[in-house]
Amino acid sequence: MKIAVVGTGYVGLVTGTCLAETGNQVICVDINESKVKMMQEGKLPIYEPGLELLFHRNINQGRLHFTNDLSAAIAEAKIIFLALPTPPDGDGSADLSYVLGAAKDIANLITEYKVIVTKSTVPVGTADKITAVLNEHTHIEFAVVSNPEFLREGVAVEDFMKPDRIIIGTMDERARKLMSEIYSPYVRQGNPIIYMDQRSSELTKYAANSFLATKISFMNEIANLCELVDADVDMVRRGMGADDRIGRRFLFSGIGYGGSCFPKDVQALALSAKEHSYDFKILNSVMDVNDIQRKILVEKVRKYYNGDLKNKKFAIWGLAFKPETDDIREAPALYIIDELLKEGASVTAFDPEAMTNAKGLIGDNINYAANQYDALTDADALLILTEWSVFRNPDFDQLSDLLKSKVIFDGRNLYDIQKMIDCGFYYNSIGRKIVS
Repeated sequence: MKIAVVGTGYVGLVTGTCLAETGNQVICVDINESKVKMMQEGKLPIYEPGLELLFHRNINQGRLHFTNDLSAAIAEAKIIFLALPTPPDGDGSADLSYVLGAAKDIANLITEYKVIVTKSTVPVGTADKITAVLNEHTHIEFAVVSNPEFLREGVAVEDFMKPDRIIIGTMDERARKLMSEIYSPYVRQGNPIIYMDQRSSELTKYAANSFLATKISFMNEIANLCELVDADVDMVRRGMGADDRIGRRFLFSGIGYGGSCFPKDVQALALSAKEHSYDFKILNSVMDVNDIQRKILVEKVRKYYNGDLKNKKFAIWGLAFKPETDDIREAPALYIIDELLKEGASVTAFDPEAMTNAKGLIGDNINYAANQYDALTDADALLILTEWSVFRNPDFDQLSDLLKSKVIFDGRNLYDIQKMIDCGFYYNSIGRKIVS
């Protein structure tokens, strides 16, 4: 099938590449000419495990193409996916200007029936707004479908190729058949394609992400309580996770959630509820907890140094909001670094993939190390902010030699408490015993 994907951000590029992998002819559109040229030359603009192989294979086999020309992209496409940014507006609501602008452009270009699919995360009622824009600018028949993505950064290719479910919001039978044709290769093992109306589909995405964010914030609250009552959050997590009504996933405590989805989606859903005169108390609390949790490691550092961080040098391992991605959007590391700098400390950081993005945002306000051990030289303490695998089993003798003092603040609970005792470190993690 011939498909156009409008927008080549994280979602658009993964979507386009994976759709091409099952034999579709896919053309991806972006207004950024240098980015399109980069992709035409076979260079990926993002880091995502497993994507590079599929990207090159489908370009080489003539199924995946890139252009700045929207008209050419949609001329023969039966289905047009909108994978455009919906950044938070000034009040926290989703900015739909890119999506609605694209809808207007598409309306002026289509000459036959098309299916326009929203892949972007959008508030309830967006499909209706897109429909209204299209109706205003064209008399050609079309269908607007809501098809939210559930891609986890770091495993997005696997999530797309082997989804646990696919949500399709449409009441148009012709659109439903076309969407079924596209997605049938991805659900051969029996995972469901769930059909519903557009508004329910739009809300499903926000509800799912907000619930997962709620689990994270809940466990962070449990971790904070564990420290007060001398309990171990790892033991509590194991006990809770064994209950199949709860499950083991998203029960790890730490320094809060970040990324492109959870912060934005929780905020947008809470605001949407407010617009309908509903006070979503749980979500407001989730956001409050996360705001506090992102800086809780700084409080631990302040307490250790008796409130004086001036001229202290800290090594930081991890800048991305999670491992296996170069995404630093809303990363807890950014908030922690900002707090440390405000108090007169200096920072040297290392991340396996997110250094370039961090430099673009933080600039020369911190130092960047070539590897994880270079970051430690003459540092007063090490702060672990992202749970990359490469940080899980370091050379602790080398850590001891390079650090001024054997002090670790671990925001991701990577190390065994007994191991830290045996190695003689001061070790302060989240919701567990402090080793001193």
